[in-house]
Amino acid sequence: MSEQRIAVVGCGMWGRNIVRNFYNLNVLDTVCDIDEENRKKVLEQYPGVKVTKDFNEIINNKDITAVAIVTPSHTHFKLVKAVLEAGKHVYVEKPISTVAQEARDLSELAQEKGLVLMVGHLLLYHPAVNRLKMLIEDGVLGKIVYAQSDRLNVNYHKNDRSVMWDLAPHDVSMMSYVIGKAPKRVISAIGASSDQNDIMDITHIGIEFEDGVTGHISDSWITPRKHVTLLVRGTEKTAILDDTVPENKLVVFDNFANNTQNITTPDVLEIEPLKLECQHFISCCETGKKARSDGDNGFMVTQILEEAEKIMLGERVKKLDEVNFALSRMKK
Repeated sequence: MSEQRIAVVGCGMWGRNIVRNFYNLNVLDTVCDIDEENRKKVLEQYPGVKVTKDFNEIINNKDITAVAIVTPSHTHFKLVKAVLEAGKHVYVEKPISTVAQEARDLSELAQEKGLVLMVGHLLLYHPAVNRLKMLIEDGVLGKIVYAQSDRLNVNYHKNDRSVMWDLAPHDVSMMSYVIGKAPKRVISAIGASSDQNDIMDITHIGIEFEDGVTGHISDSWITPRKHVTLLVRGTEKTAILDDTVPENKLVVFDNFANNTQNITTPDVLEIEPLKLECQHFISCCETGKKARSDGDNGFMVTQILEEAEKIMLGERVKKLDEVNFALSRMKK
């Protein structure tokens, strides 16, 4: 049995899943949430688990060895820093921060203190993603030349800065992990708001990875039909991972054949990715090994998305200026 005693801060829609998994793994000690109804549900569903609305109780409790932060992204830096300074390991939901320098500071702080800092880049623990990574490493697809990730869905609670910060951390972390290449720069980035306000609910990002691999990422909060796919094209074969289908999530196509005889569906284990992610965090806390999605991984993702957002916002300002200039000329 694990000696880790974990507290979860934030028990909203996603936090409940984190709570469930750590409880089932016999390491959940306390849940902290400002909402009284959320605390009541925890007491009803998880006997023996303590609840509090005071974050300082978590910080000051010496029995708690690790803390999972599952709160809005703009709160991550302050909360994660406080937990690390208290000498506790940290799991933080993605993104680690929406500011690259903050992400770097947290990663460096964790390293200085010899603590585990793990970011919730869930898809790095997905069995189908890892099966695809193995195929690529074994050379089944040939030399990788292109990758495309589409994560399109409807979200009626647009409570983040943009759909990019909500969903693209999954895409950037997964793409880099699967192809085994680090992103070098953002080639292009555009975003739009269907509500015509400051919250972009459709974004498209182009990224150049090492060795000339190009990646494209599309994210949406306004697509009625859910679409979650990763395409990876090599010089020999092309793989498509579709996470919306119940079986045969991973399919490999021969680039040079146009018939079903040349389609393969590699076996994939059916295990909840979040369970595997939580197990990995516990293991890292116990052994001191580096997490697969550590602070440096979180910094890499934040740095790319920060660069993409600057391009998006710059383009938007530029276009508005052009429109205003055109209107002013028309009035003359």
